[in-house]
Amino acid sequence: MTFSITSCNEDRFLDKEPIGKLSSETYLETDEEVKTVIVGIYNSMQNNFSSGAWASVYFIKNLPADDCLAGSSPGDQTGYQNIDDFAIQTTNAKIEAIWTNFYKAISSANTIINLVEPNTDAKQEMIAEAKALRAYQYLELVTMFGGVPLMTVNPVSSADYHLPRASVVDVYAQIEKDLSEAIPDLPMKSEYSATDRYRMSKGAAQAYYGKALLYQKKYADAATQLAAVISRGEYDLEPNFADVWTKETEFGQESLFEISYTAQEGYDWGNFPWGGGNENNIEVQLQGPRGNLFNLSGSSLDIVNGWGFNMPSAKIGQAFIDAGDTERGNATVISAADFEATGGVIEDENAHDYEGFMRLKYVTRASETSTNGVAELNYTTNWRLLRYADVLLMAAEAYHFSDQDGLALVEINKVRDRASLADIEASDDVFQAIVTERQLELAFEGSRYWDLVRWDLAVQELGSLGYSANKHELFPIPQNEIIANNSISETDQNPGY
Repeated sequence: MTFSITSCNEDRFLDKEPIGKLSSETYLETDEEVKTVIVGIYNSMQNNFSSGAWASVYFIKNLPADDCLAGSSPGDQTGYQNIDDFAIQTTNAKIEAIWTNFYKAISSANTIINLVEPNTDAKQEMIAEAKALRAYQYLELVTMFGGVPLMTVNPVSSADYHLPRASVVDVYAQIEKDLSEAIPDLPMKSEYSATDRYRMSKGAAQAYYGKALLYQKKYADAATQLAAVISRGEYDLEPNFADVWTKETEFGQESLFEISYTAQEGYDWGNFPWGGGNENNIEVQLQGPRGNLFNLSGSSLDIVNGWGFNMPSAKIGQAFIDAGDTERGNATVISAADFEATGGVIEDENAHDYEGFMRLKYVTRASETSTNGVAELNYTTNWRLLRYADVLLMAAEAYHFSDQDGLALVEINKVRDRASLADIEASDDVFQAIVTERQLELAFEGSRYWDLVRWDLAVQELGSLGYSANKHELFPIPQNEIIANNSISETDQNPGY
């Protein structure tokens, strides 16, 4: 067999020699060999969420929402600035890069699913893991792009690279198939060793299954899957909301799935892989508070300066104030007045995208980088891709739309109790409570924009920012994919682009 990492874009990958032309007689026979390919999937995902080339799924999913702005300066990283401003082009390099990386991960998953014999317990588990990881990539793709090429077998001939866009229904059907097949064979999170905690577990896969069903408005089925995760008792909320983002709680009781990073390379300005492939989370440095705006030299905060992207909006700052949500608010953003009270100084009140607040969630803390190498280049902060609070709020939504508001209130109030807020009552507007709760709990976590789109609230909440109906519900299919893929033409592009 030929083991290679490919995508549906023939021109970008067929001109390169495959990585490791290895016979099936000598490769992917032992558990250890299969695990190397599994690790390769996570490496692709790691790169897709924090790359020296500045193309992060985390950042791209956040940018169109109303809780954050691109930040830095107008001409810095125009691909990011354009996404934030709804000036999205089909040639946006950030979108092109994440599309490619999703398919790299899918290709590695296909290798395991289609070529590994389940003749040991470990291999059977890893096949299930590969199916769940493939489903995860397609869930992200279908959410952001709609119907996409559905590659479940890696290309063998040149013609195999040219796949049409599958329908949204068919992509979701494949996601459901992969997850339903994977869940029975996946280990529980608690069954993984400490060094394997980054891997997809039964609970994470079942929660993503529930999310996929919720996004299709299959509410009763979504409630069933999410309730199973909750009733298993393997996860819980961290007692203190502010602790969710600390190094100490990585892979903790609230975390179902996260992307991990290390400082083992000890990068400096000379050896950092600016083209991508870094093991640290460079996006954290990219999004730290910019020094020419926030002067931290006299501040008592345990924060150091970064490069100024992902600025909080005035809207999200005010939302915490309006809700009386001080616990989560104080752990998510800090106002100019409160920042100055710590001894900090606002250097430029007219700075690009500055609206009176500094972000604290996923901020640059000296304690989360390394003195081995240059501090700015060695952040180890993990992205929490799925946490228990999100599961509870998705379950609340699924229950609400299944006419089970009593159960919805139980789950939403668990999240509010942690924030020391009064319970939502049956007499309240339960749907509006869910909308607000997700806005506050999940700020800067890449959920807000896609929530507004699927709830048909995007025009109402984002119209003044440049959002257009019948266009911005999805990102464009990358132009270089249309050029390279003979089965996709300009007429197959998403509406409005």
